[in-house]
Amino acid sequence: MKKIIALASLLSTAFLVQAQTPDYRVVFDMTSKDSTNQQALVRQMALISKSNADAKLEAVIYGQGLDIVLKGKTAQEPALAQLMANKNVTFKVCEATMKRNNIDRSQLIPGVEVVPDGIYEIITKQKEGWGYIKVAH
Repeated sequence: MKKIIALASLLSTAFLVQAQTPDYRVVFDMTSKDSTNQQALVRQMALISKSNADAKLEAVIYGQGLDIVLKGKTAQEPALAQLMANKNVTFKVCEATMKRNNIDRSQLIPGVEVVPDGIYEIITKQKEGWGYIKVAH
């Protein structure tokens, strides 16, 4: 009987520890048109996604970073499509940046989502407890 109680206690403790493990959520801030930074973003997101399939990753693109999400404008297009096949990986582009650059939704790589304001999106994620990474070299 003592063994059963000890086993039940051990199992319930294991479940509690697992339930308390925080979600892995990271928002990436991408404002660079530099191809080295684009490669770094894709590499970082792919490595995290490979290491933790449940990780929630979001890249927010605004400012000069716009080309990475435009059809035919980046060598990273196939890699972005592959990353976005994972439901936990999203790429969001700032609508205000699109308007300033006369870009419409039809020019975006399929799967890229539009948010009204990129900076506000990042701030919202940070308030929700997401980690933050500025992609730059």
